[in-house]
Amino acid sequence: MRHRQSEYMHWAKTQSRARFNLATSGVGAFPLRELPFDWTRLEINGENAYGYRPLMEAIAARHGVDPECVVEAAGTSMANHLAMAAIVEDGDEVLIEHPAYGPLVDAALYLGARVTRFARREEDGYAVDPAAVRRALTPRTRLIVITNLHNPSSALTPEPVLRELGELARSVGARVLVDEVYLDAVYENTPRTAFHLGPEFVVTSSLTKVYGVSGIRCGWILAEPELAWRMRRLNDVFGATPVHPGEILSVAAFENLELLRVRARRVVEHDRATLAEFLRRQDALCAPQTEWGTTCFLRLRQGSADEFLERLRREQETSAVPGRFFEMPGHIRVGMGVNSEMFAEGLRRIGCALGAGA
Repeated sequence: MRHRQSEYMHWAKTQSRARFNLATSGVGAFPLRELPFDWTRLEINGENAYGYRPLMEAIAARHGVDPECVVEAAGTSMANHLAMAAIVEDGDEVLIEHPAYGPLVDAALYLGARVTRFARREEDGYAVDPAAVRRALTPRTRLIVITNLHNPSSALTPEPVLRELGELARSVGARVLVDEVYLDAVYENTPRTAFHLGPEFVVTSSLTKVYGVSGIRCGWILAEPELAWRMRRLNDVFGATPVHPGEILSVAAFENLELLRVRARRVVEHDRATLAEFLRRQDALCAPQTEWGTTCFLRLRQGSADEFLERLRREQETSAVPGRFFEMPGHIRVGMGVNSEMFAEGLRRIGCALGAGA
């Protein structure tokens, strides 16, 4: 029987919440009342045969691509599923980074792919090593999958490395799927989308993590026009027609992206500084330093991470994501950018729990 569920998403929906919730992955919600918007524009129904044109054009303009390369999707997870489903046939080999965001692996397994892995090593700051990809690549590989920024560590993969991945993919007739949902958390000199690096690149993203408007489920895929059309037709099976009020609000969000981004940036940068100071004073946890991102992947130097997190939740009313969901059971992921007072208190309680367990 094929893999048909995501243990991480089940945990996130049923067990992640706590008074001090560090199990988040994106920034705090942007208040809808603060979004400049003419509410008379909102309609229940509208024209969308294979994409709402104003939204496709807004996404295309943001990335400097032709609108025919844009495919609407309900968030990044559906974008990833749809992209994989259009590329991968039953039994194809899909090469995915490790550690990896669990639902990426889940989607490939659900589609009947043979999943293989290449390592992003903690001692290298979780950087992508093209040599590791080359060693794992085979003539049967049809798709290479990475996240940029890396989920869970927030490591940035620079364009020269991405180009090397493209060359490796071309050598075996594969494509490269880059999940860029966190890329706009690089607040200065933001890299351009990897889609511009060649036709073998397929990119997914959304407004869900960096902009605080996850509820409108504005996701997308960037792909060459022929492949993009195949994805739209395939989405007739999965999603058919998007929620039109969400499309209209998504266009309004694109019209005000910098407003949303600047508001979130203040919180993210404050939390990142708080975390850096906490780690300087804390011997029981360690993590490679990253310059950007809303998540950090911490390694517990001693003991069971699962047992620690259970005690943290029970005794300190604080939650973080168990590393087992990224196939790294000795680690925990913490999220930044929601509420700086809550984040600081959650870290303090992590410190208390570590001290109590010593």
